[in-house]
Amino acid sequence: MNRRNLGRNLGTAVAGRLTSMGGQNGLNFADSLRRTAIALTAVLGCLLGSPRGGLAGDWPQILGPDRNGKAHGEHLLKAFPASGPKTVWTYPVGSGFAGVAVVDKRVVLFHRLQDESVAEALDAATGKPLWKRTFPTRYVSRISEDNGPRCVPLVHEGSVFLFGASGDLHCLSLDSGKLRWERNVYAEFHGDEGYFGAGSSPIVDSGRLLLNVGGRPGAGLAAFSLNDGKTLWKATDEAASYSSPTAATIDGVRHVVFVTRLNVVSVDPKTGQERFRFPFGARGPTVNAATPLILGNNLFVSASYDIGAEWAKISKDKADIVWQNDDTMSSQYSTCVEKDGFLYGVDGRQDVGVARLRCFDPRTGTVQWTEEGFGTASLILADNRLLILKTDGRLILAEPSPKKFRPLATAAIFDTSGSRNVVQALPALSNGRLYARDATTLKCIDLRPPTEK
Repeated sequence: MNRRNLGRNLGTAVAGRLTSMGGQNGLNFADSLRRTAIALTAVLGCLLGSPRGGLAGDWPQILGPDRNGKAHGEHLLKAFPASGPKTVWTYPVGSGFAGVAVVDKRVVLFHRLQDESVAEALDAATGKPLWKRTFPTRYVSRISEDNGPRCVPLVHEGSVFLFGASGDLHCLSLDSGKLRWERNVYAEFHGDEGYFGAGSSPIVDSGRLLLNVGGRPGAGLAAFSLNDGKTLWKATDEAASYSSPTAATIDGVRHVVFVTRLNVVSVDPKTGQERFRFPFGARGPTVNAATPLILGNNLFVSASYDIGAEWAKISKDKADIVWQNDDTMSSQYSTCVEKDGFLYGVDGRQDVGVARLRCFDPRTGTVQWTEEGFGTASLILADNRLLILKTDGRLILAEPSPKKFRPLATAAIFDTSGSRNVVQALPALSNGRLYARDATTLKCIDLRPPTEK
């Protein structure tokens, strides 16, 4: 990250922290300075240890630069044209639920064509193929009709990390697609493909690639060398989930937080030493899939299947549950996004046809409003607006407001009239362009205002 962006983010952090201090009566000036120092330390830790590997406007991993659905420095249309936003290019895709990553003007696509998993790089502006790398696969899903990869590619400092549905881990060059190293971690560590295959996207933190392997014994979580893929540590007997980990620095201590099959676990990314854990999830036909969100010194996790949500206060070595229920938010697989202290997300389940858009206050679990019958969707926060891509192919631009649902524009960007042609892969936003795919096509949608073109 360049100095200007670093300074801007630090300035934002300080301003936000000072603003929040203004409403805290009884704090003396020394305590305010101490709290500001802690906040700055946390921001620096996140920036220096985060998996960001590209320039401003990049979308290098699942849910964007900070794995929280927020885009930085984007400028979007205030409304859609009558004919809808322009489709810049399209590209045919095979099976899979993996969204794309976008770094250094390259779109990294991971999908399946017949008996091969395929990684491709496309020119972000034109869709022109730049390179292609294939891997043989025999994966067959136990439940889903789709046998393609589920994990969004992770791009870090010129390397592309791919985690296939059968537990195969690959590292490629972003520039050329050349294979740098690969391992079949499920075969090596006796991992379980579960209901839908490997679905927890890896994270880079503290110079290591961390993964919820779900291996036995003692290889539930593991860290690998970025350079050659060697195992750096293994820890816990946690089974794998479909939730991807996130990272943060709390009170000067670095955490990587995993939602596994049945627990929430934080570890030291350098050693794998456990910092805290608490039960989350349920046995039986249930899935933990939403990414955990760390907001300040608090952690939010959610799942559907009668599991619900939990809000915890976290510190160096413990997590205290503030509230938990199955009434506020039950995220089947999409992750909520935060704006001004409120969370926006989809409560309910796609497979049973009951899903609603909702805004709530995570500090109390209080629901602010609910849009019933909305359906399942993925959310991105950019330019102080919500981009909501529904599984039925409609893209909605909305104002994030805790008072009521305020849609600004709607456009159908995919035709989902076919029974299997739904939009389930997570979208990516980079430099004013939305990259989204359904079951057959990847599209680049131009959302830039006229002044940005």
